Amino acid sequence: MAYVDLIREIHTATERDYLSRVTSHDKAVSSEVAKRFGSDYFDGERRYGYGGYRYDGRWKRFAAAIAAHYELQAGARVLDVGCAKGFLVHDLRTVAGSNATGVDVSRYAIEHAFPEAREHVSVADAVELPFEDSSFDLVVSINTLHNLRLPDLERALQEIERVGTGHSYIVVDGYRTGREKMNLMYWQLTCECFFSPEEWDWLFAQVGYTGDYACVFFE
Repeated sequence: MAYVDLIREIHTATERDYLSRVTSHDKAVSSEVAKRFGSDYFDGERRYGYGGYRYDGRWKRFAAAIAAHYELQAGARVLDVGCAKGFLVHDLRTVAGSNATGVDVSRYAIEHAFPEAREHVSVADAVELPFEDSSFDLVVSINTLHNLRLPDLERALQEIERVGTGHSYIVVDGYRTGREKMNLMYWQLTCECFFSPEEWDWLFAQVGYTGDYACVFFE
């Protein structure tokens, strides 16, 4: 297992007003709505989630970085757990030339997936992936697993281990300082688990996750 930061460029490209997240609206209500992972979360107002984010190619460089780091060959089998509307799936297929597929627990996201990715994504729960053992050369999960409560997080990590062939890469929320922890708590809407990198390392060791990971930090 290694800490591999391929996400920082994308994460830091977005400006965030942490205080307004909790002062402009009732954040408890916003969080309750967001956790339904429906139309409000994906295509509603920013206070509920994405704020209607449309495909703009921002994941292309990330897909290329993944392909380069893991030396993906053309046709490599890649699974994106928590693929949302399939933007990264699309870029892993077109930029990296992989045979990428994705799953997401949100039926709304899959039904409204990016048209070019729609046939490659489906509804499934991370805690029970509908694939045979060792089905994928690489399994990725970006900004998804921290939305699970601890028992389900353990099962999801073990499922990633099961369906992969030894290579996996996940991105989860984390913090290194008190300020980063507070900013994370201000900003997040759907998190159930967020830890320091040292705590994530400990958890991975406990559940047997051997893949790579990175944390998103709210600086």
